[in-house]
Amino acid sequence: MGAAQIQMTRYNFKESESRWQDAWQKQRCFNVSDTEVGPKYYVLEMFPYPSGRIHMGHVRNYTLGDLVARYKKARGYKVLHPMGWDAFGLPAENAAIENNVPPTEWTEQNIEAMREQLKSMGLSYDWDRELTTCHPSYYKHEQKIFLDFLKAGLAYRKEAWVNWDPVEQTVLANEQVVDGKGWRSGALVEKKLLSQWFLKITDFSDDLLLALKELDRWPDRVRLMQENWIGRSEGMRLRFEIEEREEWLEVFSTRADTLFGATFFAISPNHPIARNLADQNAELAAFVEDCNRLGTSEAAIETIEKRGIDTGLRVKHPFIAKKTLPLYVANFVLMEYGSGAIFGCPAHDQRDLDFARKYDLDVIPVLAPKGEDPNLFKIGEEAYLGDGTHINSDFLDGLSIRDAQQVVAERAELAGIGARKINYRLRDWGISRQRYWGCPIPVIICKACGILPVPEEDLPVELPVDVNFDRPGNPLSHHPTWKKVSCPTCGAPAERETDTFDTFFESSWYFARFCSPKSENGLDADAVAYWMPVD
Repeated sequence: MGAAQIQMTRYNFKESESRWQDAWQKQRCFNVSDTEVGPKYYVLEMFPYPSGRIHMGHVRNYTLGDLVARYKKARGYKVLHPMGWDAFGLPAENAAIENNVPPTEWTEQNIEAMREQLKSMGLSYDWDRELTTCHPSYYKHEQKIFLDFLKAGLAYRKEAWVNWDPVEQTVLANEQVVDGKGWRSGALVEKKLLSQWFLKITDFSDDLLLALKELDRWPDRVRLMQENWIGRSEGMRLRFEIEEREEWLEVFSTRADTLFGATFFAISPNHPIARNLADQNAELAAFVEDCNRLGTSEAAIETIEKRGIDTGLRVKHPFIAKKTLPLYVANFVLMEYGSGAIFGCPAHDQRDLDFARKYDLDVIPVLAPKGEDPNLFKIGEEAYLGDGTHINSDFLDGLSIRDAQQVVAERAELAGIGARKINYRLRDWGISRQRYWGCPIPVIICKACGILPVPEEDLPVELPVDVNFDRPGNPLSHHPTWKKVSCPTCGAPAERETDTFDTFFESSWYFARFCSPKSENGLDADAVAYWMPVD
């Protein structure tokens, strides 16, 4: 055949792709059941937020997953490869405010558009397992999970300091605060004291740490980040007497051996002592208000200039007779960690050193590198954080850090001013959000009976459709009828909880729901046992 006779034709992707996709759909090529014979493989990509259009980030991520799924299917595995929609969240509510479109309508339109785009890519999804988290068929099971947590004592309500976005009028997780600003609004985040719902994840701190050791295919760097996030630390809970006051200051410290190097105490701007003093001190009140604009994340606190105000109170040193130290309110002390109070040892903590230099406080080294002349050892612009031998420390002189910690613990316990304690950086998970477009928290608040679970037979608690956004804040809190109910115990007028779940609540269990998406029990134990873990 001559070259002139060869006709090159371009690949007609519109005709070919749609023809083969129709064939795959009719043959149900990517649908799987729990009864098929053969080894299983579970491929899961993070499900998308229905923002309206698929972008190249989606294409990249889902193409990689599709490659793995098709490869495993070709090797004889029965492959679970599902897709769904992380459909609650602030963008839908903000769009409703801006465009006067109900969040349900906005979300459904976006899902329809994005579903068609994903299908046009020919991805090997089992669309019979599609989930949409804003549908009552999904979140009624989520509400049941929450009620189970509540019954088990793993869900509770308390007042807590939170990150508050003044533009979006809602609480933000620390991960949603970027450079001190709301991740979506860009507004400066404030600290605010609110009654919030929490999950008691701190009860599982040690379990989480132990489980990290079993994640042998995870990069060491990621495991170390997780370990630091949990932040297990062994230390002491110490009580210090405040001069001329009938109260004590409690401090958690991992370095009680450096007590002889303490030259000041500092408390969080939201410590009860600070707030009481601020009621009579305008300068301190203004300082506290300024600190509350910083948010609550440790990352934000680390980067700020260390500032404080001397309260005028003095705290007695437990081991040096007649010695007292000034008590400051400082912007770098977090109420959420330990007891919201520290003793400052500038020679051996960089934050304390920066603070001491700013306010001309003493810097007393109490630990010198081995072999260093203790009479010549000085602290410059950097705190000494290494190992060494204790100096300038009375009964601790000459001891190693470990031995000194043991001696201090024994002395403090004998004097009744301290006890050994394990602390964690991990905090309980705040799950409340003050917005409409989220899963309703299924509790009822009665003035006589307190906080009560919604009866299980009344689930799901669905969102009202007839809401408006004509004023700031959560539309549920000023809806004329939705929140008004009868107490399930005494029958008196009561109110529903108007906070909704953080959307991370939905995305924390969808991987398991994909195993049995049609189950009336939420999770089918046999199906979950078969398909899990995600491979």
